[in-house]
Amino acid sequence: MARVYTSSVINGSAQAVWDQVRDFNGLPKWHPSIADSRIEDGLAADQVGCIRDFHLQNGDQIREQLLGLSDYDMTCTYSILISPMPLTDYVATLRLTPITDGDRCFAEWSADFDCAAEDEEDLVTGIGNDVFQAGFDALKRHFGG
Repeated sequence: MARVYTSSVINGSAQAVWDQVRDFNGLPKWHPSIADSRIEDGLAADQVGCIRDFHLQNGDQIREQLLGLSDYDMTCTYSILISPMPLTDYVATLRLTPITDGDRCFAEWSADFDCAAEDEEDLVTGIGNDVFQAGFDALKRHFGG
């Protein structure tokens, strides 16, 4: 099983950042790689079990299912159902933690998945840099850092 872990400090309160990332259908509002997104079957974007169907800027389609959402813990856990990436059993969690020294937050994004051994390094690097870190960098720009 492969694992990706990326963390960052964002110059915004954990609550303000959570308000930005909490919407499971809101990726196009804050992540530069996402072109569009919709929640299937008219479900609410914070309903556990809902499925988001989105396209990357390059046109690739991804479908993900919300597995858990906690406003108290500021966490969102989801799985990939369909992806152009050669992986299976992908489960990721985005977590925010307040930093009490200043009005900032510590952001963590991790994922575990299965893939062929020859694909693991490229997938871990690509997801870590092009998805997780790219999202954090966009949030840092938005919140002034």
